[in-house]
Amino acid sequence: MAKLYFHYSTMNAGKSTLLLQASYNYRERGMQTYLLTAAIDGRAGSGVIGSRIGLKASADMFDEASDLFEMIAKRLKQGPCACVFVDEAQFLTKSQVWQLARAVDDLDVPVMCYGLRVDFRGELFPGSAALLALADEMREARTICFCGKKATMVVRQDAEGHALLEGDQVQIGGNETYVSLCRRHWREAVGDTST
Repeated sequence: MAKLYFHYSTMNAGKSTLLLQASYNYRERGMQTYLLTAAIDGRAGSGVIGSRIGLKASADMFDEASDLFEMIAKRLKQGPCACVFVDEAQFLTKSQVWQLARAVDDLDVPVMCYGLRVDFRGELFPGSAALLALADEMREARTICFCGKKATMVVRQDAEGHALLEGDQVQIGGNETYVSLCRRHWREAVGDTST
């Protein structure tokens, strides 16, 4: 029976690596997969899911106007598809998460979403909030803070390494912009401003 999965973490936990590995495992066994990624994030290239360790795969892109149910239905008409993989799932809209849930329920295809849970302010992304509410199964990909504890938060830094407290929720970046921290060190970095 198909399910909607949400694999979440902070930055640099290897979410894209896990996605690419899982897709490869299906393909290695002769099963096809369908990969989707957010058009807003072109760090690995347009229509490419890339990991920090160098793994890459082509993917169809979605933006906030995309109908993911229709995209998946169209892909299924082209031939068998064992699983749909969605990278950068934090950029999904609430209605797109419902579209993915409908694809699971009505098209009977598993959908595995990978993304951030919270932003640099410690607030849920809309797509992540909807996935936390609707996913059949959730799995945390773990990474560590510099102190060795599990990192659950992320700070956005300026060019001098100072934590930013304000700004747009979405700013594409990698290690030069974001640092994953445990809650205690995130609080220290943001000045424990009683969020």
